[in-house]
Amino acid sequence: MANDNSPDNPGDFPTERAELTLTGPAGALECISDAPEPGDERPATVVICHPHPLHGGTMHNKVVTIIERSMRELGLRTVRFNFRGVGESEGEYDDGYGETDDLFAVCEWVRRTRPDDALWLAGFSFGTWVCLRAAQNLDIGQLVSIAPAVTRFDFTQLARPECPWLVVQGDEDEVVDFEAVRAWVETVEPPPEFIVMEHAGHFFHRRLMDLRGLLKNGVTVNLPSAG
Repeated sequence: MANDNSPDNPGDFPTERAELTLTGPAGALECISDAPEPGDERPATVVICHPHPLHGGTMHNKVVTIIERSMRELGLRTVRFNFRGVGESEGEYDDGYGETDDLFAVCEWVRRTRPDDALWLAGFSFGTWVCLRAAQNLDIGQLVSIAPAVTRFDFTQLARPECPWLVVQGDEDEVVDFEAVRAWVETVEPPPEFIVMEHAGHFFHRRLMDLRGLLKNGVTVNLPSAG
């Protein structure tokens, strides 16, 4: 990682929405950070991971942005970023392995700029696999998995993180089989909180505001105290 004085690696977490570049293991990582309204802050920062890079996934995905909005409205600082090879991020797709290293690099910057914050991870689809892989080696306060890609990656080889865990799945998902997700959740001990959104597809079309409310209700109990 670059030193704190590098213009591409800010030494302080921006106090308002900012586009920034971090140094990742494969080169530049394109990021957007944001902060809650003054007075609403909680001592936590969430890093959000986007869907599959080879299928149009970016940090501008609508589900990713609704995760960001819901967490920021709860008082968290937020960071979303493009995995290697996406947008202005350098490097090439690496089947989730290099992407996990990208996530570690972003988390390292968050730890340096917000050392007293709880670190939360949230992912959508492919991003859930990356988050769960990273959670094997990070102390996190909350994990959020939206439409986990259990039919594309072997989630069963990964241990359950020792933190609150919210899993959200639409029952009409056309990309990830709903029954496969439910079967996987039933193998996890202790089980995550599993919320099924009825009549929702993979991208939650026309259901994004419902998802926003569900996310906020699902993690509020685990928010660190303000102040």
